[in-house]
Formats: sequence, C-alpha cells, structure tokens
Amino acid sequence: MHKQYTSVSPTDDLSVKTENGPQAKKYRYVRKEGNCNVVFRHVPEEWLLFVTDIFTTLVEIRWRVMFLIFALSYILSWLFFGILFWVIALANGDVRDHTNDPCVYEVRSFTAAFLFSLETQTTIGYGFRGMSENCMIAIIIVTIQDVMSCFIDTFVIGIVVAKMASARKRAQTVGFSNCAVINLHDGYLCLSWRVGDFRRNHLVEGTAHAQMVRSTMHATGKVDVTYEDLVIQQRDLVLVTPTTIFHRIEPSSPLYKMSLVDLRKADFELVVSFTYTDDTTGMLHQTRTSYTPAEILWGQLFQEMIRVTRRNYRVDYTLFNHTAKVLVPEVSAEEYELKKQLRPSPRHSPRHSPRLSPRCSRRPSPCPERQKNEENLLKPPTVMVELVSDGRLEPTASTCQAAGQDALTLPNDPTRAEM
Repeated sequence: MHKQYTSVSPTDDLSVKTENGPQAKKYRYVRKEGNCNVVFRHVPEEWLLFVTDIFTTLVEIRWRVMFLIFALSYILSWLFFGILFWVIALANGDVRDHTNDPCVYEVRSFTAAFLFSLETQTTIGYGFRGMSENCMIAIIIVTIQDVMSCFIDTFVIGIVVAKMASARKRAQTVGFSNCAVINLHDGYLCLSWRVGDFRRNHLVEGTAHAQMVRSTMHATGKVDVTYEDLVIQQRDLVLVTPTTIFHRIEPSSPLYKMSLVDLRKADFELVVSFTYTDDTTGMLHQTRTSYTPAEILWGQLFQEMIRVTRRNYRVDYTLFNHTAKVLVPEVSAEEYELKKQLRPSPRHSPRHSPRLSPRCSRRPSPCPERQKNEENLLKPPTVMVELVSDGRLEPTASTCQAAGQDALTLPNDPTRAEM
C-alpha cells in the first residue's frame, strides 16, 4: 500500500533521474549574504559614471581603498602646493640670494617649501616659516590652499560618516533562516521561512517580499530570466521577535503542481527580502537572501524559540535554524486538495449516524425515560433557607416563580405576621 505521508530529511538520499542526464551546476542569482551574483561587462563610459557620482563610489568601495585614496589626496595636495612655493622661491631669487626679501620666510629649498605647504594646510603654525608682503602671487596660492583644505576635510568626514552608517552593515544584523520548509498550516500546504533581528533595538515596521527566479538557456545561447511573485499571508509586520513568514500554496502559486519529486528536479531560486525602517536612525534598509530547491526542506517545521516568563518574553536564538520532522503528504498541493474534496465527511458517514434504543425506536414520540430526565434537569432547584428568630430554627422552602428568574422568594417577616 502506498504511503500518503512521509517526512524527509535533507540528508536522505532521494535520487531523481532526468531525461537529459546530469545537469551542469548553476550558480546563485542572489548569494546567501544578499549580494547579487552579477558582473557587468563592457559598460559604456563606465569610468565616467563612477567619477560623475564620486560620493556613492567612495561610499561603496572598501575601507582600505578609501583610506588609501584619502591619504593620497592629502599628500598630493601638500606636494602640489609645495612645488608651487618652490617655483615662486626660485623665481624671486630666494634660493640663491639669502639677503633678498623673500616671498616666504625661511623657504630656501624644496624641503622647506613642502613643509610650509604641510603646515599651512594642516594649520600647525610652528612660527618658523611664514608669508611676507613682497609677493602677491604667493598670498593668492596660500588662500587657494586653505579653501581646498576645507573642501577635502569636509569630503573625508562626510564619506566616513556615510560609510559607517551604511545600510549594508545594519542589514547584517537582520537575518533569514538557512533553509525554508514546507509543511501543513491551517490545513494547507505552506512554504515558510524565518526572519529575525539580532539587535536589541527593534524595527519600526517592515515588509516581506518573495520572488521565484528562473533562468532558461536556449540552444542559441540566449538566457531568459523570469520572475514570479509569491503571495505572502502577512507581509507587513513589526520585527520585535523572530517571525515565520508563510506562503500558502494555492492555485495561483507556482508551487501548486509541484510534488516532492518535482521539487528535487526543479530548477529555480527563491529570492526573499525584508525591507524595514530602523527606529534608531530612521533609515530604510533591506535584507535579502535566496533558497535553492535543495534548501527547501519538505516535511520540516521550525522549532519554537519564544518562551513566556512572568516578567518578559525570552527568545532563544540557538533554535533559529533548527527544524523538526513532521508528517506531510509528499504529493503536490493540487493532488492534496483533490483528495481532501473526495474524502467522505464524518457527518454523513453511517458510522457516526445516531442510533436509537430499541425501546424508543418503535414509538414516534420521545422516550418517557429521556423526557423525564430532561424535565428533572430543567426543573428549578429548591433552596432551603433557615431563618433564625428568638433562638429557634424554622426551616422553609422556596422555589423560583418562573424558570428564567434567579431571585429567591423568602417568607414574610414573622414579626409582621404577629402584628
């Protein structure tokens, strides 16, 4: 007899033979850390685009490259203006004639000109070298150097701050589970994955998205990349605690006609993302990852990682990627829904039809015994009230006047009776 339910582990050996033989390994469209595995070649005027948007280019480059560029910008500016001061000293004759009125005091060599340029741009001010009023061109160059120094400092500080507050660093603290699972949820086959925030400061709001990416290569070498959106049950959420995101496999889902064997043979990539706003900086971030068919576990369920105590909710992140086996049909969602419709309902089954006792089945009226029991159950209760007067106990009984009344009828006051 064919088993309808089974639980599959990622380590189980499930071999699937394809008609075309073994297929070549395909690389991810989106890596696990969220970066796109795409390389651009022969972009027209690529260097011009980078130079035009130089601020974004410097923010996206690596730290060591950025520090090298900034160090070179300072050193080259010092060297450039040092050469200018050395040329001015040569033109004015300050190098040959030490008795001449110099344009810059104590600048008689190239080394002295370079040091004067460094001291001027960094505003060190040792007091040994300084400007004179003899050369107007030297005064103009010093002014230009001071203005350029302000621009370089502002640019460097802005780049460093923007790079430290980059959305990529914050996105690394919001992560997805290593795998996705397929199980039964509310009577439907559902695809689910888990997302959580590893920092203590929570997010304001977030929106989850999911797409199925397929790449088809034709014999001519043409590659078609198609995208199919997956409907998520709860897209908008506040990520205070780790949340499991569900996609119900319905007729509109691309997984509706896909069974376990079809899933292992399928060639697609599930790209999921979570776009959110950080409550600390108010910036918009996005975290991405992808799942291949081998990383979608059939018949698995995420373990609970939230425990409620008297004071707070405790989240155990050691269980973030842990799953447990559950019984899940290995057929597609379409076949599962069809079997549910063909399955007989318990209400109309003859096994569950009510049977009457032999004594009551011959009579059209209800059984006297059952009717008597029902009357006893509906009969209002009798309450005994003991009234204490002059040291004597007088037992009395009272019942409700109507079936729907809850008040008790007490006897009249004995003192009024005597009067």
